[in-house]
Amino acid sequence: QVQLVESGGGLVQTGGSLRLSCVASGRTSRFYAMAWFRQAPGKEREFVAASSWSGGPYYGDSVKGRFTLSRDTAEHTLYLQMDSLKPEDSAVYYCAADLRALTSLAVAARDEYDYWGQGTQVTVSS
Repeated sequence: QVQLVESGGGLVQTGGSLRLSCVASGRTSRFYAMAWFRQAPGKEREFVAASSWSGGPYYGDSVKGRFTLSRDTAEHTLYLQMDSLKPEDSAVYYCAADLRALTSLAVAARDEYDYWGQGTQVTVSS
């Protein structure tokens, strides 16, 4: 079975930083695409960042220049360094993975991912 476990969320003030981690277990050697999405109350799940064997990293427009995605293949871990946080970044952040090398267009589509973590809450106070 495949499992994705997120950690690193929490409460931070505006302008602060957090680093999220997503550890993959199971058929991890074949995860060609991994991503972060987020969902705020009453809103759609939004693409944040992704990497794929086809290229990347890719970022959503709202986080470009503030968030940095990295991936430790050996440790089967995906990281999201979040700097200059804003209240509008508050959401549950989800890790997603797929066994395919998604294209630059497909990586931002939540329906392309077969595997999801449980999420970690990020709250940015004003």
